[in-house]
Amino acid sequence: MLKGIDPLLNGDLLKILDEMGHGDQLLLVDRNYPAFSAGRPVVRLGESGALRVLGALLSVFPLDAFVAHPLERMEVKDDPTLTTPVQDSALELARAAHPVALEYGVVPRHDFYRRAKDVYAVVQTLESEPYSCFILHKGVVFPEGMPEDGS
Repeated sequence: MLKGIDPLLNGDLLKILDEMGHGDQLLLVDRNYPAFSAGRPVVRLGESGALRVLGALLSVFPLDAFVAHPLERMEVKDDPTLTTPVQDSALELARAAHPVALEYGVVPRHDFYRRAKDVYAVVQTLESEPYSCFILHKGVVFPEGMPEDGS
């Protein structure tokens, strides 16, 4: 156990998060997502839903303040205006942790599967709500005292 680190963030996941650099992407997916099909490293976090895992990730993982959409979600039923309760709550969690205004990027489902081949790693949850799949873009950890938006 580590002090100050959410216990959900196991050693394998912390190692991956630490190895990631600015601009690398992390996939956070639900239990139905074909996590191993992209050929990227997969960390399974059993018994945890997407929101619990996202909250833990955002406690150590800065979202990129230099891109328009550092958090992207899978499009629901081929309609970019539809969202799910999990997606809505995930955006609120991310907004609370991000130094600048934040809106989702929306990725059509089949494009999401294609883009998964280029991510650094995949974190799979036991989230049961469909479309609870996200792409997180890693930001910069700035020195103490420097604004988190890089200004």
